[in-house]
Amino acid sequence: MTTRTRTIAAAIAVAAAVTGTALLGASGAASAATSAAHGTLTISNGTRNVLIGGHKVDFGVPVRDLAWSPNGAKAAFIDGSGNLDIANPDGSGRVVVAKNPGNQNWSHPTWQVTAKDSQNGIPAKDNLIFAARDKGVSRLKYVSAKAVHGTPKTLSLYGDPGPGGAIPQTGNVWPNAAGQYGTSVYANVDTDAVYIRDDYTRQQGSKLTKGSQPALSPNDEEVVFVRSVAGHDHVLVEDFMHGNHIKDLTPHATTDYTEPTWSPDGKTLAVRTPSGTVTLPSDGTGHPTKVTSTVGLAAYRP
Repeated sequence: MTTRTRTIAAAIAVAAAVTGTALLGASGAASAATSAAHGTLTISNGTRNVLIGGHKVDFGVPVRDLAWSPNGAKAAFIDGSGNLDIANPDGSGRVVVAKNPGNQNWSHPTWQVTAKDSQNGIPAKDNLIFAARDKGVSRLKYVSAKAVHGTPKTLSLYGDPGPGGAIPQTGNVWPNAAGQYGTSVYANVDTDAVYIRDDYTRQQGSKLTKGSQPALSPNDEEVVFVRSVAGHDHVLVEDFMHGNHIKDLTPHATTDYTEPTWSPDGKTLAVRTPSGTVTLPSDGTGHPTKVTSTVGLAAYRP
């Protein structure tokens, strides 16, 4: 077993043991361009215009739930017809990767990109994972990012054997993948919980904690998520490498903080609020700072 697999297996085992543990307790937009390591903040809100580094870029079609490829070369999003598209950062070269068959709601695509591992017999991956709601039932789907009008398949979700190993197959939403090994996290609306999924050498997974809207850190050692605390949505982070410790990053929230996303260097989070987008240090050492009044889904372009 590789060190990577042992680490994830340990994280999943600890998560299973502590599942259910409660926590105590447009115009005028400021420039959000940052250093290359930090990435460039972008915001999509269902219109044709995506805010990229403080500047509006017209993608030619409505853009919802935009996510960047790990190298920043392509954007994936749901277009106005509900299809899954990819395009260049300036909106050109748009390709319909998968066409919505109709009467389905697709949301929140994320890139699963891994290199080939010849030693362990693992092929390279270049997939888009997303949530698909059909007849009121949500499932996670995936399709090759290189497809043109491809046919999405249902993503496998298997848990570890033993108590707590069962993984719900429906009600799954908000997938987010990161790191070099294809690891992802997602939420389940029926259990109100966050789950982790790993398929590097074998597909395994487990419930992590109560929450929603998870995002995996770039080094896939932490997950940030949203949980209702004292009447407001707070942003919390769980650290897999230190006993699955959970820390509230917005303990004094007087508004709702939702839809967190990591900067490429893992040091900053961008978070949605009702009045715009804020950033805050991912280690909990600072306070939220408003960077734009544009309201939408934030994402960092590497």
